[in-house]
Amino acid sequence: MKDDQRIINFFFEAGFLQNLQRTGIPYLGSGKQSVAEHSFRVTVIGYTMAAVLGADVNKVLKMCLFHDLEEARTGDLNYLQQKYVDSDDEKALRHALKDLPVEAEVSELIEEYAQQKTLEAKIAKDADVLELIMFLKEQLDKGNEQAGNWLKSAVKRLKTEKGIQLAEAVLETRYYEWWYGDGNGWENGSKNW
Repeated sequence: MKDDQRIINFFFEAGFLQNLQRTGIPYLGSGKQSVAEHSFRVTVIGYTMAAVLGADVNKVLKMCLFHDLEEARTGDLNYLQQKYVDSDDEKALRHALKDLPVEAEVSELIEEYAQQKTLEAKIAKDADVLELIMFLKEQLDKGNEQAGNWLKSAVKRLKTEKGIQLAEAVLETRYYEWWYGDGNGWENGSKNW
């Protein structure tokens, strides 16, 4: 039962990321996103990029899934806050994973992610940045001109050629195009879509 209790506590801790808002967004002036919402799309992006690039999908998925786990303990420090506050992310992650059956594997993968030397780590990082780029593009499309300034700096953080190509496609696409004007006729009043 004690082992199960530790696992359940970990699940509750991971769930806390649903309540933890990304702190940079108030500086942007529009939008709202939890760390868990961010991590979900990062994982979807990373999975897809790994498949396209022939990388180890399993590793990329896990890096993306756990890349912000420590923030349940440290908070989501935005770039301005990071100028003034030191966060011991490694310690927070160690404590979050202590005595769990995934402790060694996740710790190793997050260390690989931090080092940014492997293709998988670069893909996971690009997925993180691409998710931000997509969020910013959504805000830009909704009228927040400041998001355009943030987009310029975010695009510069991409590490892979595929990440850069995907960012270019994001910038050319309205956030609602996936459902509006998809050729099924619903936007013209047709119910046969």
